[in-house]
Amino acid sequence: MKKSTKSGLIVLIMLLIIIGGYVGYTVWKMNQDFSSNVQSANGSYRIAEDSDAYDPNAAKEYKRNFIAAIYIEGTISEANQNYNQKWLMNTIQTLKRNNKNAALAVFINSPGGAVYQADEVYLALNDYKTTGRPVYVYQGPLAASGGYYISCAGTKIYANRNTLTGSIGVMMGTSFDLTGLFEKIGIKSKTIHSGKNKNMMNYNEPFTEEQQAIMQSMCDECYDQFVSIVAKNRGIQYNTCCKISDGRLYTAKQALDLRLIDAIDSWDNMLRDLAEKELKMPGIKVNTYKYQKKSSGFIQILSGKALELENARAAAQLGVPVEVMKSMNETSMLPMYLAPIK
Repeated sequence: MKKSTKSGLIVLIMLLIIIGGYVGYTVWKMNQDFSSNVQSANGSYRIAEDSDAYDPNAAKEYKRNFIAAIYIEGTISEANQNYNQKWLMNTIQTLKRNNKNAALAVFINSPGGAVYQADEVYLALNDYKTTGRPVYVYQGPLAASGGYYISCAGTKIYANRNTLTGSIGVMMGTSFDLTGLFEKIGIKSKTIHSGKNKNMMNYNEPFTEEQQAIMQSMCDECYDQFVSIVAKNRGIQYNTCCKISDGRLYTAKQALDLRLIDAIDSWDNMLRDLAEKELKMPGIKVNTYKYQKKSSGFIQILSGKALELENARAAAQLGVPVEVMKSMNETSMLPMYLAPIK
């Protein structure tokens, strides 16, 4: 074998090893779970040390105790760019078992999301409160639908004066009937299924009145659960709660008047109230817990781009807007406590 040919093979093998190693590392990174103790860069500080009630000698008794500031941000689902259900549930459970943790301060900035995940978080926060420790909730720019649902687990709910909250209601998928369009342009689509309602809400069959009634009954059950939770936790009569639970958003002032929140104030002032008035621990440490997703891997980026191109191609063939095709692909029959904000 010629020396140049041998050198070329060596270089090729090395390149293949490097590429294979990079792809393997990327896949490994994508499958890693995040620790339940992820903290932001400025994740620890003390609150209310300037309080008149602060006594350095008394503070020595709780110098190792802390308030856990948990951030819930983005659409509530199993996992996405800003939110991770497993991380959040693990974090709450870990803090519950930590005897040095004195309370939770939950910051919410979310339009809501899946009923299942929102209820899991609500139940986890209520389970945390069985320790006798308080949960204070602060609503950021948006704490709507599922975001408000989770807020109901709070011992007290605070909001910024510019917060939008409420949106108490349920969404349950979108039905697209493209059978007329298919017939017009000569496309035939058939889904083989057993059970007349197995294929309901698929775009290649009409959505019948019976199927609409089935979906509506499921949606109404989730709605009743939502309203009951609000009524119970906010001390509002059920019938009164139904009247204000029509899916609309409320300003912080409107929410306060309707007893959906307890106070309009800043995040820092809520923490001061929690430290001074609730815990009687001015100067207590605050640790921040915030989900931080690692950057997407090479394969994930390529997959996303491929899906975008496929959506565009399919939309062009059907003669429908790309956004409609994207919505069709994302449509789920799962109930959502989600505010329709784009």
